[in-house]
Amino acid sequence: MLLAIDVGNTNIALGVFEGEKMRATWNIATDIHKTSDEYAVLLLSLLSRQNITSSDIDAAVICSVVPPLEPVFEELSKCYFGISPLVVGPGVKTGVRICTDNPRETGADRVANTAAAHRLYGGPAIVIDFGTATTLDAVSEEGDYLGGAIAPGIGIASEALFERASKLPRIELVAPPHAIGTDTVTAMQSGLIFGYVGLIESLVHRIQQELGGKARVIATGGLADIIAKETKIVDAVNPHLTLEGLRLIYDMNR
Repeated sequence: MLLAIDVGNTNIALGVFEGEKMRATWNIATDIHKTSDEYAVLLLSLLSRQNITSSDIDAAVICSVVPPLEPVFEELSKCYFGISPLVVGPGVKTGVRICTDNPRETGADRVANTAAAHRLYGGPAIVIDFGTATTLDAVSEEGDYLGGAIAPGIGIASEALFERASKLPRIELVAPPHAIGTDTVTAMQSGLIFGYVGLIESLVHRIQQELGGKARVIATGGLADIIAKETKIVDAVNPHLTLEGLRLIYDMNR
């Protein structure tokens, strides 16, 4: 079985694949202070609940946008599974040509998303990832990564309102019944949820124009479902797109 690990700034997505089939997935909080042993205790417990043992895991692939945690998960893989993981980065075959001014700046998660989007949905495509940041990535018809846009994530925006405005509360990120909020909470929900719908609709429209026509729009990330329900611009929601991309990249490097 293949263990895929996507280390993000807020959450770490974990997935186990048996061939091309995803056997199990989990999301845990990112903590740069945790050691490989502490992460291992948590991971082994999660595997056990799915009746998966450490000996069942015979391969691992990692992408990380948190540099201090990359060696932590490499050590975890070696010590607890007896395997050297494939770490997505320069020199690794991804099937993605990065057509940007500085390819080394491109996050490994965005490369994995591009690989999965092109394989699963074709091109051209636009991948919207609702994570710590809200990113939009343009994928060419041939599967090249062309660049994209980065905006603050909805969670960051919500937390900033709570922290910087004394009378604004911390709220649940759900769509309110109307755009005109009738109290503070629904007004904030309107601004955040419907505001981000407007943000992605505008950016998708601009990116599609620059791509020269219609591009399939795929949403992923924690809040993808909530935003996708409020707009017709999203063609598909795939919460495990990055993990699927990691599996594809691992297969290319076997």
